[in-house]
Amino acid sequence: MKKLNDNNKFALSMLFAMIAGIAAGLVFMAVRESMGSDSAAWATINNILFQDITAAGAESAIGLFYIGGQLFIRALQLIIVPMVFTSVVMAISEIREASTLGRISAKTIGWFMTTTTIALTLSGAISLFCFSLGIFNIHIEGVQGAAGSTGANPLKVILDIVPSNIGATFSVNNAVLGIVFMSVVVGLSLNKIGNGKDSIIYRLCEEVSQVVVLFLSFVVKKFGPAAIFMLLCRTFATYGIDYLKPAMNYVLLCTGLLLTYLFVGYPLYASLVCKLNPITFIKKVFKVIVFGFSTSSSAATLPLNLETTTTELGVDHQIASFVLPLGMTINMDGTAIMQVVATLFIAGCGGYDVSAFQLVIIMVLALIASIGTPAAPGAGAVILFTILSGVGFTGDQALVAYALILAINRPIEMLVTSLNVTGDSLTSIVVAKSEGKLDTSVYNR
Repeated sequence: MKKLNDNNKFALSMLFAMIAGIAAGLVFMAVRESMGSDSAAWATINNILFQDITAAGAESAIGLFYIGGQLFIRALQLIIVPMVFTSVVMAISEIREASTLGRISAKTIGWFMTTTTIALTLSGAISLFCFSLGIFNIHIEGVQGAAGSTGANPLKVILDIVPSNIGATFSVNNAVLGIVFMSVVVGLSLNKIGNGKDSIIYRLCEEVSQVVVLFLSFVVKKFGPAAIFMLLCRTFATYGIDYLKPAMNYVLLCTGLLLTYLFVGYPLYASLVCKLNPITFIKKVFKVIVFGFSTSSSAATLPLNLETTTTELGVDHQIASFVLPLGMTINMDGTAIMQVVATLFIAGCGGYDVSAFQLVIIMVLALIASIGTPAAPGAGAVILFTILSGVGFTGDQALVAYALILAINRPIEMLVTSLNVTGDSLTSIVVAKSEGKLDTSVYNR
């Protein structure tokens, strides 16, 4: 009971931090607009609180909120590689039958594809309807694009599954597919050898996992609410109204679709597919939603998601340890929704016609591209260029609209992350339920 009360208190503190951070950010946004973004007074406030101290020309800035938020995110990123590797190795090692592993893998990937396809169909149909009404036909003055706004062949994700260098794979956080592959290989090898839990590698992974969990608990519970306040306040404070106005239709439609899928779609899946109380699901996963929204990173949210899914939603640790790291890489419902809406918005701004057949192509490209999207802030908008290139929406005005998306997409990306991580947790429940590995007494507690 004490642990349950502690979890409730922590969830409330996260919610309070989110509300306070957004409110403070909007106040600072209003102050910025009243002072003028080029004024000396705002420059002073920005340098003290919000400035990215790693940016060129910011050598004398203090950036208190930037430093606080980045220290928190870096502390979480520090444990991504060991957490993913040890979790998957132990999960695979404990599955003695190859048929069981194959069945769990098929169910996991199948559910990922199902929810993403439904999300794409929903967003595609509504976005095409709005496109036909002409609400995306907006003239945008020239906007400075962000660096690195180029796409890559979405099929490259297939090559990324098998790494060419072990050291390089374990030295970066965005090579999660390669880490999952390596951990599956190690886990299967331990199974084949027959050592399982008695092997030195397994015991080492177990102890590393315990250290990671302890570190995670300390960082998240001691510094999480304060860091979330600083991250959200800084995000909203640094936005200008002039950037938001031209893309307001895109922002409103995308936000509406994401919120609908998050708070209506996922609870419906929990109720209809798993026969579970949907309100309980949302209540218990809510702190994961807030955390994903604040950090805008599925990778940074993984540790908290794993703890919540196993200890509060009743999913067997073996299932969650396999599904969640995999979902962090290939389950991108929110990213897919955002990319479809953004593509049609850009098409409208660029003066392109979009037929039903082209919409299907956009949806297929969005499905493939979302699978290869790194679990890091801002990655979805950059990968968007892949879809634009695939359907030929690369005219001058379209690229200006794309630059606008890159400039203002941070709040959308935050909500996208919440959707992605919630989808991972739901999939863990679906798979665990089908395997008889869901403790409903814990879920309903």
